[in-house]
Amino acid sequence: MIASAIMGYFVSIALITTSFYKSRANNYLSLSLFLIATLILLDLLGVTIDNIAFEILNLFMLDMLFAATLFTYFIIQIKHELLNNNRYKWMYLPFVCSVLLEISMFLLDLYGSIFDILIYYIKDLTSFALNIFLIFWGRKLIKNATRISDDKRRWLLRVNLFIIGIIINWIFTRIEFYIFNSVYTIYMLWILLSLFLWWILYYGVFKLQIIAQKEEIHEYLVSKKTSSLKINRKIKSATTSKIITQLYQLMEEEELYKNPLLSRLELAILLGISEGVLSQIVNQEINKSIIQFVNEYRIEAAKDLLHDPVFNKYSVEAIGMEVGFKSKSAFYSAFKMSLKMSPGAFRKLQKTS
Repeated sequence: MIASAIMGYFVSIALITTSFYKSRANNYLSLSLFLIATLILLDLLGVTIDNIAFEILNLFMLDMLFAATLFTYFIIQIKHELLNNNRYKWMYLPFVCSVLLEISMFLLDLYGSIFDILIYYIKDLTSFALNIFLIFWGRKLIKNATRISDDKRRWLLRVNLFIIGIIINWIFTRIEFYIFNSVYTIYMLWILLSLFLWWILYYGVFKLQIIAQKEEIHEYLVSKKTSSLKINRKIKSATTSKIITQLYQLMEEEELYKNPLLSRLELAILLGISEGVLSQIVNQEINKSIIQFVNEYRIEAAKDLLHDPVFNKYSVEAIGMEVGFKSKSAFYSAFKMSLKMSPGAFRKLQKTS
C-alpha cells in the first residue's frame, strides 16, 4: 500500500513537471492522484500508528476535495460550458466549509463532545453525497459530450467507472463500521485505490500518451495537407477494372485505410457490391486478400512517417495507430511480414543511411 501511495505521488508530480503531459486538465488529475495517495497513507498509518497528527489530518475531508478536482478534470477534458462562467468552483465549497468547521471546533475546544460526533456524521454523509452526485453527473456529461474523440471518451468513462467501484466499496466500509463496528472491508478499499493508481500509470500515462501523439501526428498532417497519394501510387498495378479503380480512389483520395475499424463489408457497401464479389475481384486482379491490400497502404504510409525526421519524436506505436493499425502487435506483425524488419529497425536504418 505504501509503495502504491509513493507511486501515486510520483505520477502526480510527473504530470505537472513533464512538458509532454503538462496541461490544465492534467493539473487537476495530478491533484486527484495526490489526494488518493494521501488518503491511502493517512488511513494506513492511522490504523497502524497511534499518532495525533494523523488523526487531525484525517479530520480534513480530503475525499470532498478529491470529488471536486476529479469532476473539474472531466469538464476540462470535454470542454464543457461550465468552464466559461466558473460555476464549477462551487463544487469546492463543501471542502472549504469542512476545513473552516474543523478550525472552529479546534478553537472552541469541542472535540470529544456530542457536537463533535454529530459533525463527524454530517461531514461523512455530505462527503458520500458529494462524491456520488459528482461522479454520476460527470459520467452523464462525458456521455453527452460532442467535442471529444472516441478514444478520450472511452478513457474518461473508464476512469469514471473505476471511481464508481471505489465509491461502492467505500459505502460498504462505512456500513460495516457503523453497523458491525469492524473495518475489514477497508482493506479492499485500499487495494482498489492502489489498483486505480497503477491503472492510471499504465493507461493514463503510457497509453494516453500514445493516443495524444497519434492526434498530434494527425493534426500536423492535416495542417500540412500531406497526402499519401504519391506514396501509394507504386502499389497500384495496371488494371482496367472499374471496381479496382474505385477501390484505389477510396484508399488514395479518402485514405480509408487509416480507419482501424475498416471492414470488408464497409468497402463492399461503398463500392455497391457484395463482400464475396469484392474479395474475388481483388484476389483475381491484384492477387491479394482485402486485408493485405489495405495493410500495404498502411505500411507505405508508416514508412513515409518513419523516414521523415519531423516524426522522430513520436513513438512507433503512435505512428502505427495514425496509419490505421488497431494495435502495436498488428502493426509490428504486418510490417515485419512486408519488410522483414520491425518498424523500429526500419527507423534506425533510415537515420543511418
